[in-house]
Amino acid sequence: MATRLSRIVTRTGDDGSTGLGDGSRTRKYAQRVAAMGDVDELNSTIGLLRTESLPAEIDQDLSVIQHDLFDLGGELSIPGHVMVLPTHVERLDARLAHYNADLPRLAEFILPGGVRSAALAHVARTICRRAERQVVALADEETVNVAARQYLNRLSDLLFVLARVLNRTQGGGDVLWQRRDKV
Repeated sequence: MATRLSRIVTRTGDDGSTGLGDGSRTRKYAQRVAAMGDVDELNSTIGLLRTESLPAEIDQDLSVIQHDLFDLGGELSIPGHVMVLPTHVERLDARLAHYNADLPRLAEFILPGGVRSAALAHVARTICRRAERQVVALADEETVNVAARQYLNRLSDLLFVLARVLNRTQGGGDVLWQRRDKV
């Protein structure tokens, strides 16, 4: 991935195609491009979340995750290239265990919401799930690194847990779903 963009307006995509990292071109609606776009959207949403006032530890974790997601986008842009490793998944597993350790057990489903940072973490979680679905769909057509799929699966779990942590640390609590009888 030594290629760096020196100009942004290339006009090469005017025909509905886009360039991949290996120099090949594909249609902008291709499954690979959809997966890359969802990962990019996820990274942007995490960037938005990081503009909030966050505990330093969470901000640092999200910084590392943003770099991982950039690598994942690079991996997706070059068919057959691997940048996300099992160690990346293991790191997310460790962070999940760390944050889950202090959270109370769930007794009900949680609605997205609470404090703004937690709500943004939930938005990132839903985008992560969509990115995961796109990567799984791509894997049905082409070979995709298993660790990349696992990473997105764990990351969506971590974003859910971080939303809970943010609600607790920033003066809120879990927003619990309440069963309503049919009228």
